Amino acid sequence: MTRLEEQVALVTGGSRGIGRAIARTLALAGARVFVNYVRDEAAAAETCQAIIEVGGRADAVRFDVADGTAAAHGIESVVAQAGRLDILVNNAGVTADQLLLRMKAEDWDRVMAVNLRGTFNCTRAAAKSMLRAHYGRIVNLSSVIGLMGNAGQGAYAAAKSGIVGFTKAMARELASRHITVNAVAPGLIETDMVKDLPEGRRTEYVAVIPAGRLGTPEEVADAVGFLVRRESGYITGQVISVNGGLYM
Repeated sequence: MTRLEEQVALVTGGSRGIGRAIARTLALAGARVFVNYVRDEAAAAETCQAIIEVGGRADAVRFDVADGTAAAHGIESVVAQAGRLDILVNNAGVTADQLLLRMKAEDWDRVMAVNLRGTFNCTRAAAKSMLRAHYGRIVNLSSVIGLMGNAGQGAYAAAKSGIVGFTKAMARELASRHITVNAVAPGLIETDMVKDLPEGRRTEYVAVIPAGRLGTPEEVADAVGFLVRRESGYITGQVISVNGGLYM
């Protein structure tokens, strides 16, 4: 991966899972990484320490992406500390899976608030600094579910599909200022949530993936790492699927 020395990155929801892998990948490439979290301070500290132990630079920053004011203040604090913000990875997300007739409106609203409005909040705040610098790389985490849908995941599918549309709109809006906006849509990835699946269900999932296995957080992180390079400046408004062929 191309080196990212002197660049500053913010990864929302970066304390665990895919977010942690992205933070580590960017830090190993030379970026100073800010790891956003909202509740699990210990996990964020662990992520930062793991990065520091391998020679990277990392700091934790706490704010709720769903809160527009908090997100703006949090990103302002990152810019104040580091002097700039070159890379934003909108990774923070939640699920509240339920069949339509059993879904509560408050669960729908929470999924939309974190996944979709959170992406808007952080992008709007980060764009202020990037526009001044005439440079930026924004990567939004969508999902294979946002592309193909899935029963029982109406809220999650709607939010992740909305991220795709938002990505394309922002790519058009910001391209003239040398700011690229892309999305990465992971498929079934080896995270804590997937590890808790019953073995039978896991086997069923793997059976429909042409690659014959689940992906790793590092494989998603590598796709993000490719999109944030300076050399990727002619790639914008795209959705990169990392799903082993589950959806084509």
